[in-house]
Amino acid sequence: MKKELTIEQLGKEAAKFAEIETKYDEPTLYGVTDGKAVGTYLEHKFTAYLAESYSYQEGNSASGIDLPGLGVDIKVTSIKQPQSSCPFKSATQKVYGLGYSLLVFVYEKYDDHENRTGRLDMKHTIFVEKEATADFQTTKGLVEILDRDGNLDDISAFLVERNLPLDEISANELAERILKHPPKVGYLTISNALQWRLQYRRVIDKAGDVDGVLRIR
Repeated sequence: MKKELTIEQLGKEAAKFAEIETKYDEPTLYGVTDGKAVGTYLEHKFTAYLAESYSYQEGNSASGIDLPGLGVDIKVTSIKQPQSSCPFKSATQKVYGLGYSLLVFVYEKYDDHENRTGRLDMKHTIFVEKEATADFQTTKGLVEILDRDGNLDDISAFLVERNLPLDEISANELAERILKHPPKVGYLTISNALQWRLQYRRVIDKAGDVDGVLRIR
């Protein structure tokens, strides 16, 4: 009988998996430079590793994240340019977070030309709680405005300056919500695109030092 996967167990298993993967030579990764292909390889390998011991709800296109039962998406990124994309739902994600947590594997890839294998040296394994997944500069700016007795006009002007993908009515509604429910500071950098582009350099630097960004390994 498999155990039910929990957030706590997910963190422990991610640390073990990263330790194992760092020492593993993989022939199918030799010469592969496509970050998406590397990410798909590692995500599938990790979820298969979890499935050996745990039962959990698998992700699908409807849920949009890898572990919907836990509210966690798995991200794999190279240390050279630690970023990935994620589905755009609404501009409010920049202010209040993505709505789910992130398990981020950061690797550096090496090729062994003699044995024709690739290896992923797992540099960082980080868990970002959903409350910390908003955009850093946006939330930091809003918190500072509110601390200086900012009003609705100040917040609306800031949202326009930040170029959030909002029309005027939506911007006013969001500004009113921010006044009533001030956001927490997030630690991602979220760039506007057809999909959000998430950048992880700050969570790598801050992991273990701020609330909501945990260094697993």
